[in-house]
Order: sequence, then structure tokens, then C-alpha cells
Amino acid sequence: MPIEQRVIGGGQKIGGGKIGGTPAKEEPAAEEPKKKSKKLLILILAAVVVIGGAAAYFLVLKPSGGEAAAEPEPTHVAGAVATVDAISVNLADGHYLRLGFALQLTEEVGEEAPDTSKAVDIAIELYSGQTMAQVSDPTSRDALKTEFLHQLEAAYPDEVMDVYLTNYVTQ
Repeated sequence: MPIEQRVIGGGQKIGGGKIGGTPAKEEPAAEEPKKKSKKLLILILAAVVVIGGAAAYFLVLKPSGGEAAAEPEPTHVAGAVATVDAISVNLADGHYLRLGFALQLTEEVGEEAPDTSKAVDIAIELYSGQTMAQVSDPTSRDALKTEFLHQLEAAYPDEVMDVYLTNYVTQ
């Protein structure tokens, strides 16, 4: 009597072995793929981080040139400070600014302060008509101060090297 054999999925037969009664050789179970070593993954990630850090250093952070660039020497040495009385400046929309400032003079000027009427005129010209938001915002205030200094340096060549705001009140 013949033995019925059925094949299932992986080629195994139901019912045992071959015809003739010899048992079928068991095929080894399919091996699970070897788990990749986590050490290898960690080493690859570490290499990527090191290479990325080195590239960032050489492209962005590394100082340029072989020798460090010498800082430019100040062209003027600080001298006396000339304080200017506070003035009231009309702003936009009926507001005003009470502005007091001092001029950092160069050493070449000596102890005698220059006439500050040009500085007062420049301050009135620059700050008049500004909005309350412009004179109150720290970024705008710094920009106005920088512009004020540039105009003072042009009006007082080789005499004024900085300006200090000593009174700054808005209403």
C-alpha cells in the first residue's frame, strides 16, 4: 500500500520518511541571522562623531593662519571726560526724552574741554522726532548711540573717542 506524502511550506513531508520506511533526515532549522554586534554599531557611531567634530573644528572653529592676528592698537589714548548737562528732546506723539551724556576725549585734547554746543546740536538733531518705541527698545537705543558717536567723531575729529549716556529718561 502506498504512503501518502504531503509537502508543507519548507519541503518537509507529513507522515514521516521516505518510501521504504527509512526516516527522513531532519533538516536543521533555519538559522536565525546573527545579531549584529552592538559593539560594531557603537564603534561606527563614535567614528562618525569624531570625524564630524574634527571637520567642524577645521572648518569653523580653527583659528585662521599660522600666526595669531595682532589686535589693532588703539589710535587714541583716553583723556578727560567732558560731561554735558541733560537736555530735553521732543519725541513723536507728544513724548519727550531727557538726555544727558558725557564725551570721552582723547589725550591730545588735554584737560581743557572743547565747546560742547555742537554735541548738543547733534543730539537734538538725531533724537528729535523718534518714536517712544525706538528710544525705549535696547537694540534701537544702541543703534542710536552708535550713530551719535559716529556723528560726534566727525564733528570733533581726533578729539572724541566715545560717548556715555548719563541721563536717559522718557515720558
